[in-house]
Amino acid sequence: MKQSKNTSFLLCFVLIFLFATWGYGQDEEVAKFPNRPINFIVPLPAGDAADLVQRMLGKHAEKYLGQPVVIVNKPGGGLSIGTAAIATAKPDGYTIGFAGSSALFVVPHTEKVPYHPLTDFTYIVQVGAIINGVVVKADSPFTSFKDLIAFARQNPKKVTYGVTGIGSMQNIIMEQIARKEKVQLTPIPFKGTAEWQVALLGGHIFAGAGTFNYSTLESGQIRLLLLYLEEKSADYPGVPILKELGYDIPCPLIFNVSGPKGIPDGIAKKLEDAYSKAAREPEFVRKMKEELHQTVSYRNSKELTEYVAHTYRAWETYLKEAGLTK
Repeated sequence: MKQSKNTSFLLCFVLIFLFATWGYGQDEEVAKFPNRPINFIVPLPAGDAADLVQRMLGKHAEKYLGQPVVIVNKPGGGLSIGTAAIATAKPDGYTIGFAGSSALFVVPHTEKVPYHPLTDFTYIVQVGAIINGVVVKADSPFTSFKDLIAFARQNPKKVTYGVTGIGSMQNIIMEQIARKEKVQLTPIPFKGTAEWQVALLGGHIFAGAGTFNYSTLESGQIRLLLLYLEEKSADYPGVPILKELGYDIPCPLIFNVSGPKGIPDGIAKKLEDAYSKAAREPEFVRKMKEELHQTVSYRNSKELTEYVAHTYRAWETYLKEAGLTK
């Protein structure tokens, strides 16, 4: 009996020592963070509008982190390939990234993916809303979105449109529009905006659905027919948004910074502080509005986590009602 008590005491002592050592190790890890470059995964090709935003944001974040932010492009799978790489990374804060809206809110409901949006991520901060829409070549006969739909009604499957992956949010929105209008459109999948925009300008597809490079719009190479926004854009007051044309489709397209689940709280807080400051830098805000023509909007870690949970469930309901869930 006495030996049993001694053994229990020794075991307790060892456990206390291990917990204390582990806690000290974690504190030291947090204090040193970051002491090497941070890899930032973008689930789109270089040159995409979202890629440009994250590169610009990363440069500002470097000032507060004291280490380089290295952009790593992992396109494909409706943004799910790069987003999965974020979720499955080592949770030490040295691999974070932009979790794509399609990969968070659409793809998990329609196919099997190696992550769950509500359990496998640390949501760090939101810095903006992504301007998405439907564009055509400037010399296209379609001067409005209604023109394109009218043509599609008379020419089933002839209207081809470029999109970043079958099953992406942009693809789902276009297919729901087609369903409502009782027309047949043909999606052509690409890895990113830059690819389908080249195809559009080359006359290989009728339209593109997703982000677009403002420079091509400003230079008169493309025409914007419809915006995937929930509120009117001050930059494009003459362009209709979904609900104005009778399409009641949620479009939560956001720029965010996310990491894998399990990042120590102290490290996650350092990342949130650095990226929050970066997102409020006057130069970042100016370039977002004036050069990239994207919307600046901010949510902290707690707000973003709650937003993702709410929006994930809303899209689950929407896709079930539309008969699109797996």
